Amino acid sequence: MANDLNRCEFIGRLGKDPEVRYTADSNAICNFSIAVGYKTATKETTEWVRITTFGKLAGICADYLKKGSQVFVAGRMTTRKWVNKDGVDQYTTEVVADQMQMLGGRPAEDATPVAAPAKPKSDGGYRAMKEGTFVPMESDFDDPPF
Repeated sequence: MANDLNRCEFIGRLGKDPEVRYTADSNAICNFSIAVGYKTATKETTEWVRITTFGKLAGICADYLKKGSQVFVAGRMTTRKWVNKDGVDQYTTEVVADQMQMLGGRPAEDATPVAAPAKPKSDGGYRAMKEGTFVPMESDFDDPPF
């Protein structure tokens, strides 16, 4: 057993918003599922991976992740047994993540306005004049592009 390795790494997108709950001593537990794709020459499939995080990482996941977010998660695979309300034993396999990295940039609705990009010096070597006449710009060819 000393040479075994239990390490999982996935990149995927959340299928719904994370669910967070707290233990009696105020420790956060966050659960979410990510869709990960798999492609062969003949077919393309999607698998759903259950992710659980604890503590500070759980709070970060609950605050910043939402449906559609792309994430990288790494952790260990675990299977836990629980009894449902009908008294039947149930088993759940999940990844207990110890690392999470948000990918894909900031979501559009949370984006803060950014300054407009600087206007390029050259517009193809010509500047528009009145009524569609064009004249060459005088200084666009002084600086090499490299």
